[in-house]
Amino acid sequence: MTGVEPAVQPDGVHAGIHAIAVQTPFLVGRVNCYLIEDRPLTLVDTGPNWGRSLDELETGLDALSHRIEDLELIVLTHQHMDHLGLLEILQRRSGADVAAFHQLGPYLSGFSASATADDEFAMEIMRQNGVPADLATALSSVSASFRAFGSSGELTRPLRDGDELRFADRTLRALHRPGHSPSDTVFLDEERRMLIAGDHLLAHISSNPLISRPLTGETGGKRPRALLMYIESMRRTRELDLDLVLTGHGEPVTEHVALIDERLRMHDRRAAKLLGMLSPEPLTAYELALGMWGNVAVTQAFLTISEVLGHMDLLVEREQVIERDDGSVTRFEAVTAATLDQ
Repeated sequence: MTGVEPAVQPDGVHAGIHAIAVQTPFLVGRVNCYLIEDRPLTLVDTGPNWGRSLDELETGLDALSHRIEDLELIVLTHQHMDHLGLLEILQRRSGADVAAFHQLGPYLSGFSASATADDEFAMEIMRQNGVPADLATALSSVSASFRAFGSSGELTRPLRDGDELRFADRTLRALHRPGHSPSDTVFLDEERRMLIAGDHLLAHISSNPLISRPLTGETGGKRPRALLMYIESMRRTRELDLDLVLTGHGEPVTEHVALIDERLRMHDRRAAKLLGMLSPEPLTAYELALGMWGNVAVTQAFLTISEVLGHMDLLVEREQVIERDDGSVTRFEAVTAATLDQ
């Protein structure tokens, strides 16, 4: 190519990437699917398995003079239903290859069983951390009712950290960034200083570091420390030379260092607030969630429990909190001179 290429615009269009924001039935709102007009013709993320999402995706593709049947590659940023729910339909209609983090293969091929195992894992986490059994059961039933928004699929191009996806006009490097989910993968275009980030970074809301069942199915007897993983992932992303981050929801990010620094400060503030709530006696994560968010902790128990546990993990790592498990429930205790003597 001769001459000077135009600067990448906030919507990524001058890089041949088009955002198609489709509706979802979830509180997060619309999800961004990205069409990469290159060879192979590629769609990053699919939207949920929902008629409105499919209609809007087809409308968006049509506006760009493409059809689902034209797709040659589908790339998944992570395992959540709003990002992969239409995979089975799109893969069947297009015959496209599917590229994603390599450990997602078994998860996708047996999606229904994977989702069931996720729900059972979440229920055990809630019960272990003080959520009443009837509430945990009710929330698990609600979660099960949402499974229809996901789908199975065949992973044909498994990716490991650092692997490359080569196109006619670009190369995307897959970088594993766990935290929001175990499979979070971002895709770096070093030449254009652009990152397709899924939910790893979002402009207007903080990505939830959800306590998730490991994709290997093995925990080693320990609960995954999602927030600690997410903080490490953000720090690694902070070191990248970027002009633009295309996100899974909402607007692009143009100042990723400033955003990550604010997210890190936010987690410090939240940890400090939760630490202050621990005096004068040990509390369960559910009790802390009720104190922090009130009714929200009831209606979104697993999300808020994940938030509290993440910040407790941060405080335990800093030796400001002790985690105590009596065999039936876990409580957290602020470190004092008295607790150090025990």
